[in-house]
Amino acid sequence: MNIKHFFKFGEFFSYFLRVFRKNDGSHPNNLNLRMMHGINRISIIMFLIAFIVIVARFIVRAF
Repeated sequence: MNIKHFFKFGEFFSYFLRVFRKNDGSHPNNLNLRMMHGINRISIIMFLIAFIVIVARFIVRAF
């Protein structure tokens, strides 16, 4: 394995794009999968909000 193998994020980012898009029919769709994607959406949004708050506090305290 070379170093490029460890920095391939294509599949990683395609998952996040798939979570926030409507189902196109090429992937399986059932209740459990929809609930999992819904929980993942909530957790991603909460993480981004918390990250923005932490960065904002850091910037405010730095000045």
